[in-house]
Amino acid sequence: MVDDLGMSEKTFRPWEIDQTWLFPPSVRDFVPDGHLAHVIRDVVREELDLSAIFSHYTELRGYPPYHPTMMVALLLYAMCRGVYSSRRIEIACEERVDFMAVTGMAKPDHSTVCKFRNDHRDALAALFVQVLALCREAGIAKLGHVALDGTKVRANASKHAAMSYARLKKAEPELAALVEEWLEKSRDRDERDDAEHGEDRRGDELPPHIKSKISKLAKVRAAKAALEAEAEALAKRVAAERAAKKAARGKPLPGSKPKALDGVPRDKAQRNFTDPESRIMKSGDGYVQAYNAHAAVDAECQVIVACELTARQNDHDELIVLVDQVEEHLGERPVEVSADSNYCSEPNLAALIERGVRGYIATGRQKHGTKSPTSGDTRGNGPLTRQMRTRLKRGGYRSRYRLRKHTVEPVFGQIKECRNFRRFLHRGIEKVTAEWQMICTAHNLLKLAAARA
Repeated sequence: MVDDLGMSEKTFRPWEIDQTWLFPPSVRDFVPDGHLAHVIRDVVREELDLSAIFSHYTELRGYPPYHPTMMVALLLYAMCRGVYSSRRIEIACEERVDFMAVTGMAKPDHSTVCKFRNDHRDALAALFVQVLALCREAGIAKLGHVALDGTKVRANASKHAAMSYARLKKAEPELAALVEEWLEKSRDRDERDDAEHGEDRRGDELPPHIKSKISKLAKVRAAKAALEAEAEALAKRVAAERAAKKAARGKPLPGSKPKALDGVPRDKAQRNFTDPESRIMKSGDGYVQAYNAHAAVDAECQVIVACELTARQNDHDELIVLVDQVEEHLGERPVEVSADSNYCSEPNLAALIERGVRGYIATGRQKHGTKSPTSGDTRGNGPLTRQMRTRLKRGGYRSRYRLRKHTVEPVFGQIKECRNFRRFLHRGIEKVTAEWQMICTAHNLLKLAAARA
C-alpha cells in the first residue's frame, strides 16, 4: 500500500487485546529465568525450615488458608523490592507479574497479609539465621573482617506527639481541673439534657471534647508515671554501680554525687504518646522520633551477620552484643572488627581482647576534611584506648579501619535509598525488632541471589 507521499505504509506487530490464549500460561514464564522472583520463591520452598510457622495450623475445620510457604515468599520478595505496606503488597499481587510469579496468581488481600505477618512475627524474624547460614555455605560470609554501625530509623510516630517531663508536670493538674469543671457542669445539666436528648438516653453522656481531654489526661498520667519509674530504676542501677566501684577502690569515689541518684526525671526527659518505646534521637536529618538499628556486616560481600535494635541514642553497649551474636549464629567469631568512635570504651576493648578478636575502633570523631579515625574529640584516655589510638595511627591510611565505611555504611544506603525503608510500620520495640530482622533477612537474600546468579 502506498500513501500520498509515494512511500509504502509501515507495518507493525499485531496488538490484539481480545485474543485468547489456546494454552494457559505458566507463572514461570511471567519473568525470565534467573529472575529474583524465582530465586526467592525456590529458596523459601526448598531450603528454609518453616516448621515453626506450620505448627500454628492445627485446626482442620474452616476455609483453607493461603499456603504459608507462599505467604513467606511473598513477604520476603516484597521487602526485597521495597514494598512494605500490606495494601501495596495486595495491589502488587493484582498488577505485577513478578509478584504473580511468586504467588502463583494467588491474590491475598491486605488484611490477610497483615494478619499473617502479625501471627508469625517471631518465626519470620528467626529466618534471619537460616538465610545467614545459606550465605555462609555460598561463601559470601567469611568473617575475616566485620564492620559495625548503627543508623537511626524513624518510628511510626511523630516527635510532636511527645511531651517532656516538665510539660507533663504542668499539664496534669491543668487537665485534671479542666475535666473536673466540665464534669461538674455536666452533672448540673442532667435534667435539661434528659429533656433535650429524649427518654431513650440518660442525658449525661459526655461530649466528644470532654472524652478527648479525659483520654489525654490518662495518657499524661501514664507517661509521667513511666518517666518516674525509669528515673527510679536508673537511680538504683547507678547506686549499685557506684557501690561496687567504691568497694573495689576501698575509699569514697571522687567528684560530686550524680543527679541520676535523685530518682527524679530530668525536665527535658520525653515520652511519646503514639509509640512510648521510641525516643527522640539526633540523626543526619535533625532530631527525629526513632529507633537505633544496628548491623554487623561481613566485608566479603556486605552480608549482614548480626543485627540488633535499641531505643538508645548511644551505640557503645551494642558492640559486644553484636560480636557474640555473630558467634551464636555462625559458630565462630570474626577475626577482625571495625567500628566508629561511638563504640569505643575501655570495657568494649577489653571484651574484644578477651574474645580474641582484633579490633579497629575509632578513638575520636573524624574532623571534617580528614580521614584519621583518631582526630577530633576522643573517647577517654584509658590504657586500652591509648593502645587502640596507637594501632590506628601506625596503620595510617592503610589501616584495616578503612574497610568500615566501605562495608557497613553502603548497606544502610541500600536499605534506605535503594529499597526505600525509612520508617518502621509497627510500634513497640518488640515488633520493631522483628521488622528490622526481616529487613536484614531480605538484604541477605539479595546478596545470596547475586552470588548464585
